[in-house]
Amino acid sequence: MTKTEASVNNSYINREISWLQFNARVLQEAEDESVPLIERLRFLGIFSNNLDEFFKVRYATVKRIVEAGKGAKNELGGIRAKELLEIITQIVISQQSESLDILHEIGNKLREENIYLINETQIDDSQHEFIKEYFLKQVSPALVTIILNDEVVLPNLKDSGAYLAVRMLMPGDKKQFALIEIPKSVNRFVVLPKQDDKFFIIAVDDLLRHCLSDIFNIFDYKSISAHMIKITRDGELDFESDLSKSFIDKLSDSVKHREVGEPVRFVYDKTIHKDTLQFLMSKMGIDATDSIIPGGRYHNRRDYMGFPSLGRTDLLYDKIEALPIKGLSLQSSIFKAIVKKDYLLHAPYQTFSYVVKFLREAALDPKVKTIKITIYRLAEISHIASSLINAAINGKTVTVSIELRARFDEQANINYAKQMEEVGVNLIFGVAGLKVHSKMCVIEREEGKKIRRYGFVSTGNFNESTAKIYTDYTLFTANQKILKDVDKIFSFFKTNYRINKYKHLIVSPHYTKREVFKLIDHEIESVRQGKEGLIRLKMNSISSYNMVDKLYEASRAGVKIQMIVRGLCCLIPGVPGMSENIEVISVVDKFLEHSRVYIFGNEGKPKVYISSADWMTRNIENRVEVSCPIYDDDIKQEIIETFNICWNDNVKARILNDSQENEYRVNNEERLRSQYALYDYYLKKLEN
Repeated sequence: MTKTEASVNNSYINREISWLQFNARVLQEAEDESVPLIERLRFLGIFSNNLDEFFKVRYATVKRIVEAGKGAKNELGGIRAKELLEIITQIVISQQSESLDILHEIGNKLREENIYLINETQIDDSQHEFIKEYFLKQVSPALVTIILNDEVVLPNLKDSGAYLAVRMLMPGDKKQFALIEIPKSVNRFVVLPKQDDKFFIIAVDDLLRHCLSDIFNIFDYKSISAHMIKITRDGELDFESDLSKSFIDKLSDSVKHREVGEPVRFVYDKTIHKDTLQFLMSKMGIDATDSIIPGGRYHNRRDYMGFPSLGRTDLLYDKIEALPIKGLSLQSSIFKAIVKKDYLLHAPYQTFSYVVKFLREAALDPKVKTIKITIYRLAEISHIASSLINAAINGKTVTVSIELRARFDEQANINYAKQMEEVGVNLIFGVAGLKVHSKMCVIEREEGKKIRRYGFVSTGNFNESTAKIYTDYTLFTANQKILKDVDKIFSFFKTNYRINKYKHLIVSPHYTKREVFKLIDHEIESVRQGKEGLIRLKMNSISSYNMVDKLYEASRAGVKIQMIVRGLCCLIPGVPGMSENIEVISVVDKFLEHSRVYIFGNEGKPKVYISSADWMTRNIENRVEVSCPIYDDDIKQEIIETFNICWNDNVKARILNDSQENEYRVNNEERLRSQYALYDYYLKKLEN
């Protein structure tokens, strides 16, 4: 049985394997010669970063199932947990090997552009002087060097930290081992002085290899060598039960504990000495359920995401200037505009500044009395957070539901939560047993003797940094019916024993499955009556077997289903008798496709929703999610048109099927690269 066959049963693709195939699409971008050269390196960094998170979360989960002695075949798409770990390791080794080949090719291409990535064996005399000075002033003060022997207990190596494993051969052929932690406070890539038209860059790990004699000058060794290793730890957060601690303090402690969680992956330079490898594995307690992966000379290739641009804009994507929204101005009141009609923001094509402007206006407007907002992932420097703090200082009643457990962004959220707490913001730390993943805001404004609500609902996080690279929709509205439902959700946060009813929004965990099934059933009934049934979906992932089975039912009934799924997809399209009416594509390109859209044909009168929810069990059953109907006809048409553009992509769209080969969609139509076409679409809207 091949690894591909093992990952697919009759009805579903295993979610872990499907996720790895998504990461293979990221790797395709690094391989694609039409992608600018430095951007290709950065895609290698994204591929590596994704893999780190996969091992921290998904691999660690499967490993816990194995250690608990559970088979869990049904939960894992028909594969036993132990077998799945082996398949994952096999796939990752293959992908890592492919990524090394791609890195080698990119290195050759960089040399053609007079950009040289050199190692410690290629340093000339002038570079030697620069490196020595750089090491003494910048690197040496930040170094942590651990001397190892049989008696010394190895300290816990940091999660995803990169280390040089040093082997010194001493007189009498004794061996002395050591570890050098590559400091995160120093840039991974050191740009050396330019020579003529040539750029020279050295990785800090090679710089350290060059300076080993300085680091270990007190040792009388005969020879010395250094090879890189990296360990990935279980990313699950464990909360202690100390009742005297606040939730913020407990979470802070748990985030710190993650650094020393159980190891789940060990990557090493395959040229390392066997005795060094065996010594380290013994010291670290690496066992058979860990993924042990031989790699190349360099690990933590996620650092390529920050590879220096060197001023070579010709080797980067053309920068786009985020566009304004026709009818909305950053110089005048957003409230006055949206009281007349709804507006849609589509980031990054249009500027996220409107969201910040909305909150700034609310913070300053004397008539605004309350602001309520959900926060999932904040930017490191967040104008959203500062606007909310400003509003509280100005006497507004500010309520923030902040999800401190947003994986790997906990620390930024904790820091801002403490700042908000200091100025009197009412903080809600989610709901017991549920993550709050919805993206919404509602304000209340006194207008005469009445209170009018204004707000927005989004598919993405209120994060200025990701808004430049994630595609997301945000609906600005003064529709009192929608905003009444939004306000009810904030009531649920406070009194979550009371389950509200909503007339317009579809809300997880209580209603999403039921309401979406009703919408699908309506399309099935349309087909039975001889009419057209149509479902069009755009999301990050689909892994809920309940949702997959319902789409299979619709397909068997004759409903046409078109899906754009960026990430993992457990659904198998195009299978006769099961899913022959379902097509699925995935678009991976310059921006990260993040928006969630549900479109139901409704006999020619489409129902359109934007949503925070993917169709995964966690989103349907274990999170507070919001799907918002679009009532404005112009915005509804805009979302349908932008879906069409994405659906018709024949440059960056891959076909998803049971072969999992990520074949590019090729047809005889005019070339259409959807992300570029969408920017042109919004340019034309400004002209009309």
